[in-house]
Amino acid sequence: MDARDAPTLRFEILGRLRAWRGEQELDLGPGKQQAVLAVLLLNPNRPVPTTAIVDAVWGEDPPDNGANVVQKYVAGLRRVLEPDRSPRTPARVLQLTSAGYVLHVPPDGLDAEVFQKRVRGALTARAGAADAAETIERLGEALAMWRETPLAGLTGPVFDAARERLVEDRAAALETCAEVELDLGRHARLVPELIRLVNDFPLREGARYLLMLALYRSGRQAEALAAYRDAREFLAEEFGVEPGERLQNLHLRILRSDPALLNWQKPPVQDPVGSTPGPNAPQAVPAATPPAWTPMAGAALARRQAVERTERQLRVGLRITAIAVPIFTCGTLSWAVVAYLAGRRRSARLALAGVAWLALSLFSWLTISDTSELRPIDDVAMVAGMIAAIGGAVHVAVLTGSGWPSHKGGAAEQAEPDPHVVELIERRTRREQARALLLHHPSIARELHIGRPDLPRTFDDGGLVDVNSAPEHVLALLPGLGFQNAKLIVTVREVQGPFASIDELIARGVVPPEVIQSLYEVLVVLPPPVDTPTTGTPAAGTPEAGGMPPPAAPEVIRP
Repeated sequence: MDARDAPTLRFEILGRLRAWRGEQELDLGPGKQQAVLAVLLLNPNRPVPTTAIVDAVWGEDPPDNGANVVQKYVAGLRRVLEPDRSPRTPARVLQLTSAGYVLHVPPDGLDAEVFQKRVRGALTARAGAADAAETIERLGEALAMWRETPLAGLTGPVFDAARERLVEDRAAALETCAEVELDLGRHARLVPELIRLVNDFPLREGARYLLMLALYRSGRQAEALAAYRDAREFLAEEFGVEPGERLQNLHLRILRSDPALLNWQKPPVQDPVGSTPGPNAPQAVPAATPPAWTPMAGAALARRQAVERTERQLRVGLRITAIAVPIFTCGTLSWAVVAYLAGRRRSARLALAGVAWLALSLFSWLTISDTSELRPIDDVAMVAGMIAAIGGAVHVAVLTGSGWPSHKGGAAEQAEPDPHVVELIERRTRREQARALLLHHPSIARELHIGRPDLPRTFDDGGLVDVNSAPEHVLALLPGLGFQNAKLIVTVREVQGPFASIDELIARGVVPPEVIQSLYEVLVVLPPPVDTPTTGTPAAGTPEAGGMPPPAAPEVIRP
């Protein structure tokens, strides 16, 4: 019988390497022999050249007769895998071909392949008409095959790469299982498992996404925001980058208390940023504090931090060079370094010091250069030269002690902040103050004309624009909006009633989603006074329209 039809032989690599014949575990021999088998199992039913086996098992320290050593271990594996085969009978499980050694693994004979097969089946079931419970059951069967770290005890680049790939497959399956569990509303009991998943795979943003969503649905909004902050700090410290767009969008939706996040009857991970809840979706209270971080600002900060690191390294190199110049030139160029610093800092005292160093070095070298006869003044010149060398180096070290000057003008050695960055921060602060006022005191916000740049006012709101009251010409000036969309906004709010949220501009088909997403920074929604009658058909989300009533406070939204 062909070995590929033998159902009793099976192998396991999702943990310590093991082989079974039926219920009997096989003794695979010494460590190097097991490593040879592992290389073959990473390429089941495919030829593996002898050189590839040697490179994988021995790495940079191969044996002198690598092919013969591999042949010896293959013979040992054949005795283990086919104990009843006579020496003259050709091997059937582990064969030698012109392309290399081939290990014939029967169908479902390798646990890693069975795991991947079951995961694919679960994903197919999820995409089809199967219910969530069936998907979870299939994923559970696949994940139950894992015992410990795959290929435990085997070292080398080949095994490390295979181990990393298998671990990533497991992490992806765990995330998929958690997504399905969230679809079923099991967010509270998932939190501990997701925390453990994040700790095990800190680089996977999908796990952090699911943890934030589970925390938020469990009524733990502050912890969800803290989880995002932890992710951002980790990525910034380790790699100098910001979280991905998907994670940032979830953070923004949590800050806005987006009601769609609480609707777990549909897969939450598929919801776009600008999605709106159905008529029966619960309404959440808007966040009191708007976000102070945007994707554009985060990217700009990351670039700025990279530039600052480069500048720091450059300043350290310049300082070392400046200190070394007086020593290696025996004091003849001490005056040049001090004069350069005097020019950078526009310091008259440093200029005088540079002149003094120049005079000292000239005296030293002009005196010593006269070698016609030995004079007592020559000893003084030697001391002057040493002072110019050592004293100049010490002087430069003191002058550059707090860092190499990075700009011209003034004695301060720290660069002045970028006026553009300062302006952006001040504007953001003013917008946050205005949004807080909109949230807690909408009547005062109306009196201060927040969101109405066309009206005279004494309160600076940072350039906010209210879509419920701003005139057409003000809306048309917003980037990407234009006069046509501005006119449509005014017409819709007059006919159908005021907007309850920024997302409603998308829901009513007034403005494309990509335009709204770019304007979240400046758009606000201030509901009209309670006693102000509205005309037209009821707005979506009102009791007259058959949905949930709009929130009493204005929605505070930022990207």
